Amino acid sequence: MKSYAAVDLGASSGRVMVGRVSPDSLELAQAHRFPNRPVRVPEGLRWDVLSLYAGVLDGLRAAGQVDSVGIDSWAVDYGLLDADGALLGNPVHYRDARTEGVAEKVWGAVPAAELYAATGLQYAPFNTLYQLTAAASSAQLAQARRLLLIPDLLTYWLTGEQGTELTNASTTQLIDPRTRDWSYDVAARLGVDLSLFAPLRQPGDPAGLLRAEVLEETGLTGPVPVTAVGSHDTASAVAAVPATGERFAYICTGTWSLAGLELDAPVLTEESRAANFTNELGLDGTVRYLRNIMGLWLLQECVRAWGDPELGGLLRDAAAVPALRSVVDAGDAAFLAPGRMPERIAEACRASGQPVPASPAEITRCILDSLALAHRRAVEEAQRLADHPVDVVHIVGGGTRNALLCQLTADACGLPVVAGPTEAAALGNVLVQARAHGLVGDRAEMRRLLVRTQPLTHYEPQGDAQRWREAEARLAAW
Repeated sequence: MKSYAAVDLGASSGRVMVGRVSPDSLELAQAHRFPNRPVRVPEGLRWDVLSLYAGVLDGLRAAGQVDSVGIDSWAVDYGLLDADGALLGNPVHYRDARTEGVAEKVWGAVPAAELYAATGLQYAPFNTLYQLTAAASSAQLAQARRLLLIPDLLTYWLTGEQGTELTNASTTQLIDPRTRDWSYDVAARLGVDLSLFAPLRQPGDPAGLLRAEVLEETGLTGPVPVTAVGSHDTASAVAAVPATGERFAYICTGTWSLAGLELDAPVLTEESRAANFTNELGLDGTVRYLRNIMGLWLLQECVRAWGDPELGGLLRDAAAVPALRSVVDAGDAAFLAPGRMPERIAEACRASGQPVPASPAEITRCILDSLALAHRRAVEEAQRLADHPVDVVHIVGGGTRNALLCQLTADACGLPVVAGPTEAAALGNVLVQARAHGLVGDRAEMRRLLVRTQPLTHYEPQGDAQRWREAEARLAAW
């Protein structure tokens, strides 16, 4: 049995988890958790990446001696380094307003249909490509000699070595999902200097050894390797989907819901672009064909506005509210920014002529019904667009703790749901490290180990499927 430290950074918190792995066992424990608090400064919304790095070091100290370290995080955001390798300011947060209206400027040079055919990436206003376009005339970018995505930046600070891990690079809108290399034509037409990026790495590649200073600060005994994992947290989470075959859909739940399929090749049709599906890269040449849905961000923001009431009681009250009374489009960019979420949901219902939810229980039920409906649309459309039917939906991540959402998703999709593991990103991170060190075999073997060792909850569809079809038709009519 060996021990692996999984650094797993989310939009609101980070943690260092320790996985203990043998060919027949898989255990996961939290060593350290720390907040991730973005900071609004005069120039905009920024990540406090130094605080995150301090949390990583504290976590490695708490983890004790490990055989390897891997890092995953959210996608698209990056840090810029100068010619000496020093960080040029705190990384910009993807919710910062600097990319407003930038997509239209990009499409003037590379039309949206051409951009999708070349990169397979859905439109999202915060894609790295749009961030770089927004920063094109900035003094900071002019000074930059290296761009490192967030997990690669932290890996650089730990090891002194620079690389660009592929699953996260595929979210920049600068990767060709067919060649799994840079889209040189897109970069040239938009004036993006690809020499800013460090060489590409694959999940499982060595990423260096912990520096002597890091060993001293954490109390670890070297050499301790850092292993590239699926550094986009969704790539790690999909690697930990406990599927027993190929006919499955997945929903990675948390601040976002990422709902889709694991495919062998991208889907680059115009119909796929119009449906706003993305083709991101996963382990072993796979494609994560999915749609981004606003996810539990809607509920998180409401709970914050309500003064952080006890979530269990709120969900029990929501379960007693009549189903599908009011629904909103959980993928609507109108809900992307923080603040006033209960009022914005109520306003959306009012504008669409539906009953306006007023109490926390009613708004919570509206959110969960809306998320389940969005899950249904994504799963159904992905199957049709990819010609890839499924028999089961796997829910992984934080949403597995929300039994009401899991049951509503089964009801909406009309398919059985398997919920778990909750710590999918950390488990996928650990398993890629373990595989790189010869402890487990291919993805199928990784998934068999998850099925044997992780608690899973099964939900069967209930209720009247016609009500979900009617709610979907209602939403489509607005």
